[in-house]
Amino acid sequence: MPIDEKNFKNNGIKSNNSIPSIHKMKQNPTIAIIGLGYVGLPLAAAFAEKYKVIGFDINSERIKQLQQGLDSTLELSSEELIKALTQSEATGLIVTDDASKMAEATVFIVTVPTPTNKYNQPVLTPLQKASETVGKLLKKGDVVIYESTVYPGVTEDICVPILEEYSNFKFNKDFYAGYSPERINPGDKQHTVTKILKVTSGSTPEAAEYIDQLYASIITAGTHLAPSIKVAEAAKVIENSQRDINIAFVNELSKIFRLLDIDTQDVLEAAGTKWNFLKFTPGLVGGHCIGVDPYYLAQKAQEEGYNPEIILAGRRMNDGMGNYVAQEVVKLMIQRECKVKGGHVLVMGITFKENCPDIRNSKVIDVIEELRKYNLNIDVYDPWAKATEVSNEFGLRLLSEEGQLKKNYEAIILAVGHREFSDFNVEKHRASPSVVFDVKSFFPKTLVDGCL
Repeated sequence: MPIDEKNFKNNGIKSNNSIPSIHKMKQNPTIAIIGLGYVGLPLAAAFAEKYKVIGFDINSERIKQLQQGLDSTLELSSEELIKALTQSEATGLIVTDDASKMAEATVFIVTVPTPTNKYNQPVLTPLQKASETVGKLLKKGDVVIYESTVYPGVTEDICVPILEEYSNFKFNKDFYAGYSPERINPGDKQHTVTKILKVTSGSTPEAAEYIDQLYASIITAGTHLAPSIKVAEAAKVIENSQRDINIAFVNELSKIFRLLDIDTQDVLEAAGTKWNFLKFTPGLVGGHCIGVDPYYLAQKAQEEGYNPEIILAGRRMNDGMGNYVAQEVVKLMIQRECKVKGGHVLVMGITFKENCPDIRNSKVIDVIEELRKYNLNIDVYDPWAKATEVSNEFGLRLLSEEGQLKKNYEAIILAVGHREFSDFNVEKHRASPSVVFDVKSFFPKTLVDGCL
């Protein structure tokens, strides 16, 4: 797609027609992917079909597993991974924990996580460390593309100065930058990386065009070239902020309708018959994006002197849903005269979403921690999560098979709608009396005593 130079005027970017290195790279770039998690690995495999790709990750154990054809994130099957690792002279993927192996790369794509701390403030350390690593390897004419979710300005104001410092090169003269936000949906086998339209951007018109064409060569869904890096950064951070706010709205509706003794799902189904009704459902909002990204936008807004009331109100609502679910379960237990102190509760699902092993920022732990305040004994059952990760992250013993469960739980909470739970025999594991609470409206209503 050709670049409209007018779009770059507001950002002070002028065309530089004397960058032959970029035009040369278009022919056959070697691509380095920094970070081989849920985002980086599928992207590396996609590029490996047409280019030589070097995948780098600081986790040595992760690299060993990948070299054996095993992807613990389950984003790639063993067949897909082995295919990507099969090299020819011009294509294929190499995975390594040795940064020096990326020295031959001409394009660097950074896909490291951007979490928040306990105060919900952005943590840019992984991004800064990745920029240091790349900066040491930069050569004249190289292009660095960031995919990590950030607030507008991070690429040019924070990452680029690091690249300049560690390379001793000048930005937009010796090297170029771009931003192309990741849109990976973990566990989604339908909307894979090449089937999701890609937003692209670059630090000069020529760099932007190069980056757009690079992604267009593998993204079958097409690309959208943004007029600036800041626009692309902002587009990403509002995608999940918008979804977060909409879910917060239906979560609040769920609280209201429970007070009115109205089934929220029935209301949403009725309202959803209108063509322009937005179909969101209540639930726990976790994961590496929706539960985090709004804080990045809020942080930047506050730095500029503006208090983002709607964004933060939505976050407060969603962050409090775990405690709310636990309290509603306990209320029902008391009403049914179930044993509370010393009682047993089964929590079904610990991942942040269904049919996915990812436990990052899972809000199910909020439900568990609130239940513990009532001296309840908690069993966590999840066939997708990894026991070691759950133990390390939450200090919990994970049950992965139904045969490990008790037969007399005072409460059963369906927190994550894994497909394996569709055949779960609820009655087999209920005490008498007991409560079944369905966070996801997953079970038949006849089996459920409460839901969002």
